[in-house]
Amino acid sequence: MPRINKAIALTGHCSRRAAEDLILDGRVRLNGKRVTELAIEVDLSTDVLEIDGTVLISKEYTYVAIYKPLGIITTMSDERGRMNVTEIMPPKFRHLKPVGRLDKDSEGLLILTNDGDLAQQLTHPKNKIWKTYYVEVKGQLKESHQKKLETGIQLSEGKTLPAKVFDLSNHATSNISASSFYIAISEGRNRQIRRMCSQLGFPVVRLVRVAIGRLQLKPMVPGKWRILSKEDIASCFQFQEKKSAKKREH
Repeated sequence: MPRINKAIALTGHCSRRAAEDLILDGRVRLNGKRVTELAIEVDLSTDVLEIDGTVLISKEYTYVAIYKPLGIITTMSDERGRMNVTEIMPPKFRHLKPVGRLDKDSEGLLILTNDGDLAQQLTHPKNKIWKTYYVEVKGQLKESHQKKLETGIQLSEGKTLPAKVFDLSNHATSNISASSFYIAISEGRNRQIRRMCSQLGFPVVRLVRVAIGRLQLKPMVPGKWRILSKEDIASCFQFQEKKSAKKREH
């Protein structure tokens, strides 16, 4: 059970820090009794919480995964009037906010929720949530480049953390040499993968986020969404390292 300040925050009334002030000011009642102790635990399914005589109702949290299409932005407001990812959702889900971001020219897995605590857990650098992307670039990316991506690329704000690269493939499209691969990173710098590849001389032509932890994009297609279960959310904090296609054949 959560402590009383977190329980108040879970109702959406205010933040945990603001809830602490309310408790210490004697404005909170639990089952009819005034409380001033922060260590008290609360069962929101049975206990009655009041602030200044108003009964608080537990807030219902919603978690949705969507395949963000190309051309859609994830920022909640845009001075240029471009379409936001929440606008392609049914009206009942348009109050949800994206967790993290995918730029306009990228596509793939995005989580929408009204659970601020979860959003912070999934985006805070210290938690190192692994996100996996499918990448197509111009040029023939070699194993030496793969090793550089894996060990870290020097960007303007510092060197990137070690990454995991697998299923590297070189091919030609319309007489233009190209490469594709999967890369998993545990940090979320702005346009990070595009910048990493650019530093090596390989412009990105397609970028798709295919997984967050073990939560997979498949079988969704652009614009489709689904409600996430508790098990789905838990899988975001897990990572199953993949091996190259050649190694999987043995």
